[in-house]
Amino acid sequence: MNAVRRKKLMWVLFTLAGAAVAVVLVLYAIGQQTDYYFDATAIAQGEAPQDKRIRAGGMVVAGSVKRSEADPLNVEFAITDFKSTVPVTYKGILPDLFAENSGVVATGKMQGETFVAGEVLAKHDENYMPPEVAKSLKENNRQGMPSSEQYNPAEKVHQTETLVQ
Repeated sequence: MNAVRRKKLMWVLFTLAGAAVAVVLVLYAIGQQTDYYFDATAIAQGEAPQDKRIRAGGMVVAGSVKRSEADPLNVEFAITDFKSTVPVTYKGILPDLFAENSGVVATGKMQGETFVAGEVLAKHDENYMPPEVAKSLKENNRQGMPSSEQYNPAEKVHQTETLVQ
């Protein structure tokens, strides 16, 4: 093999190796950012991993919200899927729409039997619930599911049309 061909072959091999390394790094980064969703029943049954970032969702149990007197940013509450209940602790400012008997999705880690949330997301209007929460509530408890429209995912209010001139 002459020198020119060897040089071209080396460039091709280095380019392929660099592309392979880039693909591996991108896949690794995507895997690190993936948060798996668990409902209260799955968490209570021990299916959720300990000390790994996950998302937990359900309804906030009425009467379970308690704020620390020493630090009002420390909040404890419980979430349920109407089959099981999981205690949640959170330090921070809760969303304005956070309320008892409403749907939430929290991101955090399991520490023992308690879910320690780093972020809490609440529904954004009175007719919406995060799709994961609505699906898991319907799958886990068809008989005990509240009949209110509040517990169903939002649907389109009206059809929009574009005018072509």
